[in-house]
Amino acid sequence: MTAEGTARISELAERLAAVQRRIGSAMTEAGRGDGVPTLIVVTKFHPAADIRRLAALGVGDVGENRDQEASSKAAELADLGLNWHFVGQLQSKKAKSVAKYAHAVHSIDRTGLVDGLERAIAAEQDRTGRGALQCFIQVSLDDDAGAHRGGATPGEVPLLADRLAAADGLELAGVMAVAPLGTSPEVAFEKLAAMSVSLVAVHPSATAISAGMSQDLEAAIRFGATHLRIGSDILGSRPTVG
Repeated sequence: MTAEGTARISELAERLAAVQRRIGSAMTEAGRGDGVPTLIVVTKFHPAADIRRLAALGVGDVGENRDQEASSKAAELADLGLNWHFVGQLQSKKAKSVAKYAHAVHSIDRTGLVDGLERAIAAEQDRTGRGALQCFIQVSLDDDAGAHRGGATPGEVPLLADRLAAADGLELAGVMAVAPLGTSPEVAFEKLAAMSVSLVAVHPSATAISAGMSQDLEAAIRFGATHLRIGSDILGSRPTVG
């Protein structure tokens, strides 16, 4: 390994350990004893070499938000056996590609996307025998519908949940949200937790809550997050492109 590679893996190890300490402290403060949330390291714009270093440090779940980048990295790193989480807005026309590598999609926000993924997963299962795709309903928590950062409205969640639960090859995992800009993440994640309770009342296995990023993971844990999507606090600033 080059000196540069050794320095980078040391940096990643230090950053990863710091985030893991934050998670542990937040779990203790919240009085949660239900298991540590799944840490998804969001690796967008960072090279595949960094993901290989993270895998060597024990990371098993990585997130990407652009299919072209995700599919390329997944192919290059297929030997690592990672769980790939698609966490960005997903066009229906990309369903066939995502079905080839994704363990989970965290941004289900319309029935048309469910239809596309169901077809794509069925074809991929026939071809490779892959397992079911974990699906999170992304919920918009913005009061201003014109400014939201993506996701279904709360009123659309029951229909989406029923459609996902009935889809072959798809598993309704739970809900996902991004805390709105300029508002308290505690308020946002409390709303998401309430939506999760309502969802679980109808679909008891859909207990997952994907919430929390570098700046608000403590608040997410306080309100029951089971999956955290952490990027910059582990990987640092995005690499300069050009």
